Amino acid sequence: MTEAGAIADHQPPEIDESRRKFLTVATGATAGVGVVLAAVPFAASWAPSERAKALGAPVEVDLSKLQVGQMITPTWRLQPIYIVRRDPSMVDKLAQHDAQLKDPKSQNSVQPDYARNEMRARRADLLVLVGICTHLGCLPKQFFDAGDPVLGADWPGGFRCPCHGSRFDLAGRVFNGSPASTNLVVPPYTLRSQNTLVIGADDAAKQGAA
Repeated sequence: MTEAGAIADHQPPEIDESRRKFLTVATGATAGVGVVLAAVPFAASWAPSERAKALGAPVEVDLSKLQVGQMITPTWRLQPIYIVRRDPSMVDKLAQHDAQLKDPKSQNSVQPDYARNEMRARRADLLVLVGICTHLGCLPKQFFDAGDPVLGADWPGGFRCPCHGSRFDLAGRVFNGSPASTNLVVPPYTLRSQNTLVIGADDAAKQGAA
């Protein structure tokens, strides 16, 4: 399947229940390293029509069943959105590898002002990214745990693009040596409640809806 085909796919978000790794389901693949992965449906609220979503209408996502270490991939503006529930240890590690990153402070990368921080997020436990590599538009679909043997003992955990090997940490920041030059994009979003995230509601976020 091509990247364009994967992005245009309107599958509902899914959760990978693996205790070791999670992958996006935007391409329909269930690749992993040394583990068997099982994807099950994840219930989310999709208020707008498919046509409205394609035109950029906000998309509401239910986070109530998203567990720590899991990721879901709803679609907004025909783009896969990666939503990851981070645990405190994942967040704590973000400050420990700035020297390995191309843009550790996200000064040359795209994110709303409220995500221009070390976590690149409105809330520490939730990472929200556009799941498209900033190199040539592939989907960095693979997640590797910290210390994964594929990426080395000093790997802090994050994503790896299968097309050309660009690597991103758990804030979507790109590592040195990657073909991608900028961090993964953070889309506009707000939190309507503790477990309701609205992608594309930037104006609501500016009004303090979160």
